[in-house]
Amino acid sequence: MKFMLLIQHGDAPQPGSPEWERLSAEEQKAVPADYQAINQTPGVTPGQWMESAETATTVRVENGQTLTTDGPFVAVKEALGGYLFFEADDLDAAIELAARIPAARLGGAIEVRPLKEG
Repeated sequence: MKFMLLIQHGDAPQPGSPEWERLSAEEQKAVPADYQAINQTPGVTPGQWMESAETATTVRVENGQTLTTDGPFVAVKEALGGYLFFEADDLDAAIELAARIPAARLGGAIEVRPLKEG
């Protein structure tokens, strides 16, 4: 099965933020190392990091007219921060991988979504 793991940073500290500086030096080193290890896991196709949700432009079409709004459609706390793809035997394996993503333990969440086949 193929899964897309959507990384929502939520309250997870971001490098350069005051919250990040409050993490221990050990935890600051562990976060990028953990992401690197996840990207090297068999079956993982790394995605891309995205700029912060505040840089987004949301597009809608109403009555044939394109409308744009600065910022995300969802609350910033719920905004997508990154993603990856994972080919695994089952949902349990995808959940196990999602639990290893640092954002999941630091105040964010990981949405695991199966991809439609064919």
